[in-house]
Amino acid sequence: MAENTEVVVIGGGYAGVMAANRLTRRGDVTVTLINPRPDFVHRIRLHQLVAGTGDAVVPYREVLAGGVRLVVDSVTRIDAAGRGVALAGGGTVGYDYLVYAVGSGSADPTVPGAAEFAHPIATLEDAQRLRPLLDAAPDGAGVTVVGAGPTGIETAAELAGAGRAVTLVCGGVLGPYLHARGRRSVAKRLAGLGVIVLEGPDTVVTAVTAGAVRLRDGREVPGAVTVWTAGFGVPELAARSGLGADALGRLLTDETLTSLDDDRIVAAGDSAAPSDLPPRMSCQAAMPLGARAADTVLSRIEGKRPETLNQPFGAQCISLGRDEGIFQFARNDVAIWFHVDGGLGARMKESVCKGVVHHLAGEANKPGSYKLHRVSGAAKRRQQLTLMQGRGAAASPEPAAW
Repeated sequence: MAENTEVVVIGGGYAGVMAANRLTRRGDVTVTLINPRPDFVHRIRLHQLVAGTGDAVVPYREVLAGGVRLVVDSVTRIDAAGRGVALAGGGTVGYDYLVYAVGSGSADPTVPGAAEFAHPIATLEDAQRLRPLLDAAPDGAGVTVVGAGPTGIETAAELAGAGRAVTLVCGGVLGPYLHARGRRSVAKRLAGLGVIVLEGPDTVVTAVTAGAVRLRDGREVPGAVTVWTAGFGVPELAARSGLGADALGRLLTDETLTSLDDDRIVAAGDSAAPSDLPPRMSCQAAMPLGARAADTVLSRIEGKRPETLNQPFGAQCISLGRDEGIFQFARNDVAIWFHVDGGLGARMKESVCKGVVHHLAGEANKPGSYKLHRVSGAAKRRQQLTLMQGRGAAASPEPAAW
């Protein structure tokens, strides 16, 4: 009888679910998914949950393969030498291989008052805490959104579309990923929704109080509620467990997503830092990384050499309320002049949101059917970046985004 292989996946987000589903391709592999919540969080819809225009929770039965064992708990430590993980609820779970897909959340803000008076929106719990605060705010009370990446833009537009008076504080450029043409389109749409956009270097937030945010130039922006979307952080589990991690806490891996410290540990999603050149934090990256991580584990089980990372980025899409959006096309993850906006942009973004669940469900029903991590063209760019890194050249920074 063939020996059974135990694989534990930590984290039930986009990357973790994709990896867990794909690992069920082999009948002699037992897959355990450990996640702190009993349901899947469709994170790219959290701004809708906050605004009351949609939901962001999907039952795992709709996206997770039936053969995957779900453990609702949190991992407090990885014992790489003993090949086990300690659970917050007590006990341990052993493994032969581990997929590290703990994802990301809000970065701890260092701005005075932000931790006390500003409200993040990076997790389901963040959104659930924020929603009643917005509901309790007086009619006409202002809402200040800090951060002008995709999350900040989507949140500002969604709240404005729901009738809120919104000020978007960029702390720099509106939509830094966008091409100038796309940025102008977004600015026009936000203006049409009544959103006040404050951008430029003087709009960096220096302090947050109960009723306002203070900017670098001394201005104070009043608001009954402050929503904080500036930056993402990664759980410290890898570093706490003695595994190599980058400055943000992402697990350091090679180009096969294998930990530099232990070839039985493979990373995926926002918590992976292959060659210390992590792809942009996003759903768009997470699912291909999850598929690649699973393929790496399966290759090792089969005694084959794992393939290296091939991470394509062809666009970034942003919803601008329920009726409009923008689909910004890119080459090698750099925005180009072409974009689709307006109602068609909204429909394209909604198609992406639905497509994410479709891809996960498809892999659950037919493991191995997902192919987007094999799209040609991105491997060469990764090789160039890795070579630049080896020569000490600075690679282009990747903006954090969903």
